[in-house]
Amino acid sequence: MDGSAEAAATRTRSLQISPGDLEAAHLDDLIREIEQRSLYYYQEKNKSLRARYVYGTIFLIINLCAWFIRDYAQKALALLPRKNVSSCGPEGSDCFHTLGVLRVSLGCFIFYLVMFLSTWNTRKLHEFQNSWHSNYWSFKFLLLVLAMVASFFIPQLYIQIYGEIARVGAGIFLGLQLVSVIEFITWWNNYWMPHDQSKHSCSFGLVMSTVFYIGSVSGIAVMYYFYAACVLNMFFISCTVVILTVMMVMSLHSKNKGLLSSGIMASYIVFLCWSAIRSEPLHTKCNAQTQNGHTDWVTILSFLIAIGAIVMATFSTGIDSESFRFEFRKDEAKEEEDIPYSYGFFHLVFSLGAMYFAMLFISWNLSHSSREWSIDVGWTSTWVKIVNEWFAAAIYLWKLISPIVRQPRVYEQPQPTAAEVDR
Repeated sequence: MDGSAEAAATRTRSLQISPGDLEAAHLDDLIREIEQRSLYYYQEKNKSLRARYVYGTIFLIINLCAWFIRDYAQKALALLPRKNVSSCGPEGSDCFHTLGVLRVSLGCFIFYLVMFLSTWNTRKLHEFQNSWHSNYWSFKFLLLVLAMVASFFIPQLYIQIYGEIARVGAGIFLGLQLVSVIEFITWWNNYWMPHDQSKHSCSFGLVMSTVFYIGSVSGIAVMYYFYAACVLNMFFISCTVVILTVMMVMSLHSKNKGLLSSGIMASYIVFLCWSAIRSEPLHTKCNAQTQNGHTDWVTILSFLIAIGAIVMATFSTGIDSESFRFEFRKDEAKEEEDIPYSYGFFHLVFSLGAMYFAMLFISWNLSHSSREWSIDVGWTSTWVKIVNEWFAAAIYLWKLISPIVRQPRVYEQPQPTAAEVDR
């Protein structure tokens, strides 16, 4: 009897709940669910952003491993009991110097290629590919070790074939890097010199453009003073002067927004020319450097800075997927559950970066070993940088010319005659 009374009381209380209370409770649940979902997306985005630095650190460590195998692995192996791996030839000679760098590069390439293939179509944070990109580090470390070890069991012939392919991949990487740099320069120019009403921004842009142009002219003068020892260097430097002049003239056109972008690009072009001349082999007529070939602190510091530049160039290009999207996709609004950057493009750039660092360590030469603590030195490296400079200038000049070429043509309508007006 008491149970029936209690059940009746419960039904009575439930009937007393108003529709407004039910709606409020449902709204609270909905708000709580939205907040939990937003927190989940926020945490996943943070994991994804932190994962970029882990991949960059892995890439840096692999670069250092390639350097050690090129310069010191054979000396270290001489202190150990002699081993012979069939794919490495007698005394392991095919796993050091140039071939050793290519084997490390191949292992790095395989790892990032697997990551690219497994994440290239990722769109949302709740997908498994997002979790695979940002987590499972123990399994990915095992995958990296297996790729590295497997590359040392591949016959020499296939390693040399990979070296030829790596030249192409490194060239593609340089192209992507140039596009990324030019897009950044364009963005910076638009940010500091957007409209006439932004007087403070425009004044800052004019000051910075002046500074960059002064630096570029000073760099040209220094190169003429120190490196104009042969006709080839005179040709390189004079071509750079012509490029800077053309860029400055084109930047003054009304369709282009000031001289800031051309000033920054001028500094970059001068740097590429200087870097190309510095890559010329020592003790040649064109190279007036007085280095004695011994390793000193300047050589070591320059080498470490060069490795850091390789890693930073790969990292910055990898996260800049927006510069390589089609125009109609650039305007798409980002949703909360969208991934913060393109995982597939990120890993693709790192896989191409593996080919790029291999070419720098062996100076783009598959048949000659580079000296210790050197990077990207030789005539091949010089011409690669010069072509890179000209290609960068061509891309930038096209960006300056395209608004003029693509501007809509206005056709004049024929004026009506007096008789036509009367009718």
